Amino acid sequence: MAGIAALLKGHRVVGLDTSAFIYHLEGASPYAECTSSVFDELACGSFRGVTSVLTLMELSVKPLQMGRSDVADEYEVLLVNFPNLLIVDLNRDTVRSAAELRANYRLWPADALQIAACPEAGATAFLTNDRVLRRVAELEVVLLEDLLLR
Repeated sequence: MAGIAALLKGHRVVGLDTSAFIYHLEGASPYAECTSSVFDELACGSFRGVTSVLTLMELSVKPLQMGRSDVADEYEVLLVNFPNLLIVDLNRDTVRSAAELRANYRLWPADALQIAACPEAGATAFLTNDRVLRRVAELEVVLLEDLLLR
């Protein structure tokens, strides 16, 4: 997975989509090894990561549906304390940027909000596994799927 480190080291700040966290926390194949490398690099400071508070919401849904609020709490604690990870709140400027992204690229609201939060925090890349987001020109969109091929 050296390709991941090399690719992401070209960026000081990388936006992280919820899918990266889900694959990592759930050990989902075939992406768990890939996301493990990403989060190792993040933890050691090879780059800084940014995600929005939407990630906390999206990560909590499944555990809450299963009646496991303790797991939702654990996920939140893990994210809030993860080294070199910034979780940004959404504000009016972010929402406006998200609206522009939706208008320009026909994105789902959550995707537009996630991406809009990243440049405001200095991100120049966005790690996801959603091919549709490749349309976005404001950031380099990196697909986990493509990193598996490196």
